[in-house]
Order: sequence, then C-alpha cells, then structure tokens
Amino acid sequence: MTDPSPSGAPRDEDVVAVAIDGPAGSGKSSVSKELARRLGYGYLDTGAAYRALAWHVLEHGADTSDASAVIDAAGDFDYAISLDPDDYWVTVGGVPVTEAIRDPRVSGAVSGVARVPVVRESVNAMFRALVADSDRPGVIVEGRDITTVVFPDAPVRILLTAAPEVRAARRSAEVTGQDSAEVAAALHKRDAADSKVVDFLTAAPGVTVVDSTELNFDQTVAAVLDVIRVGTGTSA
Repeated sequence: MTDPSPSGAPRDEDVVAVAIDGPAGSGKSSVSKELARRLGYGYLDTGAAYRALAWHVLEHGADTSDASAVIDAAGDFDYAISLDPDDYWVTVGGVPVTEAIRDPRVSGAVSGVARVPVVRESVNAMFRALVADSDRPGVIVEGRDITTVVFPDAPVRILLTAAPEVRAARRSAEVTGQDSAEVAAALHKRDAADSKVVDFLTAAPGVTVVDSTELNFDQTVAAVLDVIRVGTGTSA
C-alpha cells in the first residue's frame, strides 16, 4: 500500500474537514452523507478503506488476524473511493467492491486489519491526502478515530452516539438476512473488538457530543448542522 503523503504534510487549509466519530448504528454514515449534500461538501467513509483492505487480504487467502500477512497483502492494495455522496463507490485494483465489503465475512475481519499500527498510519495519511485533494470546499469525514488521530485540528469535531439498544435496532433495520438478535450480537462483538484499537465511545477534549438516541434522522442532521455552523462560523 502506497502512502500518498509520506511526509505527513498538512492538508490544504482551504478544504474544511468536519470530523465525525461514533460507533456502528449511531447514524454517522447516513447523517454524514446528508450533511455533505446540504453543504456541497465531499463525503469520506473511512471505514470503507479498512473494509476494502480486509476484503483484499481475504482475496489473497491471508489470515486477517496475522499482522505480517496483513502488511504483506497491503503491499499491492490499490484503493479508490468516491467522495460524492450521490455517487458513492469503492474499488480495489479497479474492481468494484462497494457491495462486497459489506459482506458479514468482511465485517468479521475488519478489526484484525485495523489494529495493525503501520496499516493505520498509512491509511490515515491516505485520508488526509483525499481531503487535501478534494475539489469541494469541505469534506465530511466519518469513522472511529477521526476527531483524535486523523484530523485532531479540524474546526469541527463531533462524536455522534446513541444508546446500544437503539444502535442495534437501527442496524437491524438496515441488514437483511439476519434477525435482530444476530445483528445485536454482531454489533456488540464489533464494538468490543474495535474498542481495543481506538476509544470511539468517549469524546476527547474539544469534541462535541451529539446523542441521537431520542432524535430521528432529520433532527440528528439539524443538530449536527448547528454544531458545524458554530464551528465554522458560517450560516451553513
């Protein structure tokens, strides 16, 4: 995997990064896409990169729990993602994998890939480069350690969260082929695994918490927009 920003150079300050962290089922993907549409910003799903890499490692027949195997497979990881919220796609080596990376087989392998430090460093540099190279005024960047590691100096940093039972219900409504109990168990398992890599349930200093437990989709979008208005000093 090639590091597009080996020097660690800062992003173009003309491109506003809105950093949104949160656990699965908190609504951060759907909310982030809608925010991007309303603001004319790009949308960057950082979790897709780790999913795509997990898919890539599995396609190599490698063990995603073996750090050395993950690093070896990452050597030819040719990744591309759209920042257009209305034309979202992901490719690896030119192969469309937008749907494939949502397969339960891949979901179960993501944490193993994401916990490799050298992989995280390279992928984080790629995220910064994608934002810096965006032709939009800003990018909504959502994931797990965006507010603390990827864009700790972003003008807007938000932790979008919700009660576990609400998150499970939302994810169950999105997933077909699994009952609610299976979805809830998978969500809990992923939270537990991912929490060993990064703390995505506690807001770091300076990060604004938006709890969507009692909010519907439109109310959540409005609440986050209010935070963005304050953080950017605009009437977005």
